[in-house]
Amino acid sequence: MRTFTKAFRYCQQWMTMPISDAATSTNATAPAKSHYVILDGLRGVASLVVIVFHLFEAYADNNPQKQIINHGYLAVDFFFLLSGFVIAYAYDDRWGRMGQWEFYKRRLVRLQPMVVLGSVIGAALFAFQHWTIFPKVAGSSAWQVLLVMLIGCTMIPLPKSADIRGWDESYPLNGPAWSLFYEYCANVLYAVGLRRLSSRGLGLLVALSAIALILLLVIGGRGDLIGGWSLDAAGLTMGFTRVMFPFFAGVLLMRLGKRIRLPGAFWLCSLMLIVALSLPRFGGTERLWINGLYEAGCVIVLFPLIVAIGAGEKRIDGPSVRVARFFGDLSYPLYITHYPLIYIYTGWVIDRNVPPAQGALAGLGVFIVAVAVAYASLKLFDEPVRRWLASRLLTKRT
Repeated sequence: MRTFTKAFRYCQQWMTMPISDAATSTNATAPAKSHYVILDGLRGVASLVVIVFHLFEAYADNNPQKQIINHGYLAVDFFFLLSGFVIAYAYDDRWGRMGQWEFYKRRLVRLQPMVVLGSVIGAALFAFQHWTIFPKVAGSSAWQVLLVMLIGCTMIPLPKSADIRGWDESYPLNGPAWSLFYEYCANVLYAVGLRRLSSRGLGLLVALSAIALILLLVIGGRGDLIGGWSLDAAGLTMGFTRVMFPFFAGVLLMRLGKRIRLPGAFWLCSLMLIVALSLPRFGGTERLWINGLYEAGCVIVLFPLIVAIGAGEKRIDGPSVRVARFFGDLSYPLYITHYPLIYIYTGWVIDRNVPPAQGALAGLGVFIVAVAVAYASLKLFDEPVRRWLASRLLTKRT
């Protein structure tokens, strides 16, 4: 038993840093710390819902009122909350032994390899996306694609003038990378000073961020949290509003130590999350504020509740824990590599006017391929590259 325990701890030390965001794992946050396996698994569940959401978008006619899995985009806000929670767990008690540069290196080692691979996959599949719904693809040259790919690998967002697809994306080869940009921004804000806030000061920041979120959703007439991927005033406002509350609410939740212990936590939380992301849109086109209230309630109340329940489960073995661990490992690669396939599928469905039955069958195939690509990316690229980078760039003990 001692040998097994030592081997288990060694495996934890071998792995590198957690999280994302926008959709990354919480494992190996620190060599001496356990991690929240259930939260890992919930990130994976949310990533799977995101794929289904994006597949159904092809039949929504760019109309949120018609979208099935209607609130799937809120998975991003859930990722931000998980990120803040895990960052606080991993680093709050380490700043006396670790400087900012070490923190940044650890975040880059954890996040950047898959950012690079996502950009490369996006460039490799760009040639298969010559559909009319992408107005600029046909006119984009190979060197432009290569340049956008290289810039995407650095996480530098592109203005609309440099968009080679025509969808006003700051990362036109791999749209979901926009949330990683805000993940990095939140990490920097945490490191440069917000980590020093007392619980009361952090609570005030979180309260003000919640008010900003409500104003955007309800008072501002938006009615939803769709957006953040464009590098313009509206996109930046949406992006920073979306990240500030959940990320720092996650930090606060971790510091306050609020945990809820319930049996079957993983399955209960998964059900709550799936239902929240899948319910129909509320209020119609005439009363957008009703939908805004619903989404504000999800982000401000429901998601922290789900995290508190998930964090209350600390078992390291059992069927649900093994499922959660698998989903958690897969979550970040799945989130950051699936969208180039979605571009192809969406263009095909819309340009060819594909009937729903045929589209559903093809969509299932895309889903399976996306999971397979993510798993291969994890095992053949992400894990080995992170281990290699960690062995050369990171301080052994901090």
